[in-house]
Amino acid sequence: MTDGGMTKGAIGAGALAGEGLRTFFERDAITVARDLLGCHLAVDGAGGRITETEAYFPDDEASHSFRGPTKRNGAMFGRPGNVYIYLIYGMYWCLNFVCHPGSAVLIRALEPETGIPAMMERRGTDMLTALCSGPGKLCQALGIDIEVNDRLLDRPPYALTPSAPVPIVSGKRIGITKNAEAPWRFGIQGSRYLSKPFR
Repeated sequence: MTDGGMTKGAIGAGALAGEGLRTFFERDAITVARDLLGCHLAVDGAGGRITETEAYFPDDEASHSFRGPTKRNGAMFGRPGNVYIYLIYGMYWCLNFVCHPGSAVLIRALEPETGIPAMMERRGTDMLTALCSGPGKLCQALGIDIEVNDRLLDRPPYALTPSAPVPIVSGKRIGITKNAEAPWRFGIQGSRYLSKPFR
């Protein structure tokens, strides 16, 4: 569904760091999820433009933080701009960025722009639209696993560069059963680099 809005992502000369990183992420997860669209994410030089995100909150039954801090979700209660990585189905890593502690944004898809040969090798495909078209594929393409969990986005191997505004679409989140009606999935309108089309 067309949202009709534009992101208000800060435009900077370089990657977010220090106070700029904290300021960007220390906001409502929906606002951050929208403002992350168009931003360039790099992990050891491989990455691209974020095209799809989902927002999660501490009082959201679909969120890993709903029952409070645990050993598994501890990174989700870190500082704004912290990275939270978890495993789904026993085989796929998922990448999240912390906003207010207990709130986070899942990075669902991106448009490959840098380090593409390395991403193709990791994914075993040369189809650009399939490299990062889902949270598990994205992590595989970028070489992300639990070893790069629980660290701020201004520390290696990460770099996050702000974007100019982009047109947004929104819809229901994917792959959850609790609070499934919440329209907290966001994407760049018209992008070919999504996990699934918006309806």
